Amino acid sequence: MTATTGEAVPTTKIPLALAHDYLTQRGGAERVVLTMLKAFPGAPLHTVLYHRGITYPEFKNANVIPHPINRISRFRRDHRLALPALRRASSGVTIDADVTIASSSGWAHGFPTTGHKVVYCHNPARWLYQTDEYLGGSAWKHPLGMPLLAMRPRLKRWDARSAESVDVYLANSRVVQRRIAETYGRSAELLPPPHSMDVTAAQEPIEELADFDPGYALVVSRLLPYKNVDVVIDAVRRTKRPLVVIGSGPEAARLRADLPGHVRLLSGLSDEQLRWAYAHAGMLVAASHEDFGLTPLEAAAFGVPTVALRAGGYLDTILEGQTGLFFDHPRADEVAAAMADADTHPWDRRAILDRAEAFSEAKFIDRLRTIADDVRTRA
Repeated sequence: MTATTGEAVPTTKIPLALAHDYLTQRGGAERVVLTMLKAFPGAPLHTVLYHRGITYPEFKNANVIPHPINRISRFRRDHRLALPALRRASSGVTIDADVTIASSSGWAHGFPTTGHKVVYCHNPARWLYQTDEYLGGSAWKHPLGMPLLAMRPRLKRWDARSAESVDVYLANSRVVQRRIAETYGRSAELLPPPHSMDVTAAQEPIEELADFDPGYALVVSRLLPYKNVDVVIDAVRRTKRPLVVIGSGPEAARLRADLPGHVRLLSGLSDEQLRWAYAHAGMLVAASHEDFGLTPLEAAAFGVPTVALRAGGYLDTILEGQTGLFFDHPRADEVAAAMADADTHPWDRRAILDRAEAFSEAKFIDRLRTIADDVRTRA
């Protein structure tokens, strides 16, 4: 296993390495990386930032190799603060492997490699091409907005060069597949991410929900502006519908400051507790524009339907009327109306379970291994 600052030194290459932007949160992209580690046990995992206490604990068992910039604690706590430094950090380490599979939302595809590079693209850099959405409002009004706008021309050039270094692009959804073509002029194979929920595994009740009956509404999301968690909270504010929000992020303090009594905001749950939360929910609510969005599949694994924004990757995973219902705009009134419709909808639990099984981890691993083998045999 070799990672060198600057140019790679001559050495015997390892067969395969993995890379990811940053391991500082618990999101769907990080779940995908855990599945990649199952596909390629023992492969080193390169990343710019790594916060052991915040991301999934399973990464503690992996060979994670963070960049030296990881020593700056404030960057680990909020990766957005590191944006001005990430271009140089991503370009400053060469991965010496026959094949590198990079899980990228904007940085990992730029890691220099000595072998072939396969990029599993969650989205072309949202902070670069969808800046206002990423920051949760006008970039001109956000503290990070002006620096980001000033860097945009240089970052776009870096991003284009990074895309040119990629041998194979994989897209997690049709939306992202289209964006890769529009942004980079590259074709990409569609490979939807799997859900990794083991419904047969142990569950652990959540003490903070002792006074909640089964059937509550559930949100599982990072707490970022574009996730629209505040919209879902507003949707239940007057109805008194019990709502459980599971996630962490920069928006946590703002959301807690005005949290109704029938809403619980939880973070740092174990996998056992997360499974329990899904199993006892009446519906999942997803109000953000996701490039894919794993949570509807995780909920479906427990037979739980989803109420979601009619956009992005949810169009790939939710079968309207069978496994979920849609609302057209992230507005509290539309979310509330869709949730009310879900209460009386005649759900077929078997159909919901079947949908989850179509996105199995085994199928994903098998295809990813085949792609890696095919790339390795190229001249």
